[in-house]
Amino acid sequence: MKTLGLIGGISWVSTADYYKLINEGVNEKLGGIDFAKCIIHSFNYADIIKNNNNNDWDATFKLLSEACENLEKSGAEAIVLCANTMHLLADRLEQKITIPLIHIATETAKEIKKQQLSKVGLLGTTFTMERDFFTSKLSAQNIETIIPEKADRDFIQETIYHELGKGIINPSSKARFIHIIEELIEKGAEGIILGCTEIPLLIAPNEVSIPVFDTTLIHSAAAVAFVLE
Repeated sequence: MKTLGLIGGISWVSTADYYKLINEGVNEKLGGIDFAKCIIHSFNYADIIKNNNNNDWDATFKLLSEACENLEKSGAEAIVLCANTMHLLADRLEQKITIPLIHIATETAKEIKKQQLSKVGLLGTTFTMERDFFTSKLSAQNIETIIPEKADRDFIQETIYHELGKGIINPSSKARFIHIIEELIEKGAEGIILGCTEIPLLIAPNEVSIPVFDTTLIHSAAAVAFVLE
């Protein structure tokens, strides 16, 4: 079995889900008392948020690249960034390290193609929705992406940072998320990407009338496949 290097703390809530899902996935395949071999680097989320708010991606890249290098030196054979937004720096990180980086958007695009969908709605942080590091991986597979209106994007961002990132589930926030999803469906979305690792804490697939792509589940499954291949 290969060893994974998990970069988490962005937030710790979703990182705990990654750890749980990856271990459960390995055990489901191997049975007995076999579980995943993982090394975890967990950040103080406040340090990452500070850099994001200052648009200082070079500072975040330095933190991530040092974490990747330390994980690699410790025996990790692949890197899993346990956050969608951090994949904004994934291409730069891949040039810095010598082990694979399992890309969350690439794996999500594969799952969308399996269902033969061509237009999806994307929810995530403003960085994930407004920049192209995620959508470019979908475009490469001829998948069109639509995103919410500006006010809704700002609301999603605030909810992720101040509620979901702390493990707070607010029914009124849930209702607005559902409304936002319904508006994307009206605009032609054939599927919905929950493109932030905290959003599945709030929205369940059975609450949406079209296919839902939970990036945390997809990314974790890809990590399991890697360690067992």
